[in-house]
Amino acid sequence: MAMVAGYRAIGLPPLIIVGGSGLIGLVMWSRTYRLGPIEPDVILPPFLVTVACLEVHMIEEYEARFGPAMSRLFDISWTEHGFLLVFAFIGPILYSLTALGLYRRIPLAGFIAWFIFIGPGTAEFTHFIFPLLRPAIEPNNLATISRTVSNGRWVEAMPNYYFQATGRYYFAGLYTAVLPMIPGIYGIYRVVRASKARAAQLSSPASAFRD
Repeated sequence: MAMVAGYRAIGLPPLIIVGGSGLIGLVMWSRTYRLGPIEPDVILPPFLVTVACLEVHMIEEYEARFGPAMSRLFDISWTEHGFLLVFAFIGPILYSLTALGLYRRIPLAGFIAWFIFIGPGTAEFTHFIFPLLRPAIEPNNLATISRTVSNGRWVEAMPNYYFQATGRYYFAGLYTAVLPMIPGIYGIYRVVRASKARAAQLSSPASAFRD
């Protein structure tokens, strides 16, 4: 439902990036949680560090107008208002409730954690690809522009970060994109390792004898 709403309000690229992260997170969640929730001391610390680094990353994205830059790149309607609403206001609420859920061993919280590990944990590498993509809207115009995009919505102040036009290899959020990737990838490692260790312990002869 969230992906359908995102597609209708913004466009296809966020659906692919965010929806793809959610789908991979769903698969990994089902595999690592099949024997029950992961211990909080394993999953909660890297999750909290990941979302903290994500908030730092989004400061740069906000200052460099990530949403409008994406709008210009893909001819979609990712406004500054929409960016703030989702990532600055709804996001921290979700992160806080997820942290509580991980602490209380609620399985659904594990899915949200996996989504964060996969999204900010790995998908942030796309920031290094965006400067190389030719914008769909006035790619050679270096000026920040405002106009109606393909779905009929008005987007204010869309910057152009096209490398061939600017001569500068940068896109909104690129400098801090690695920050959430480090604890995110570490969180993936910890959870997968703990899941494998638990499965091995339960399948060992000694465990079977105790059962």
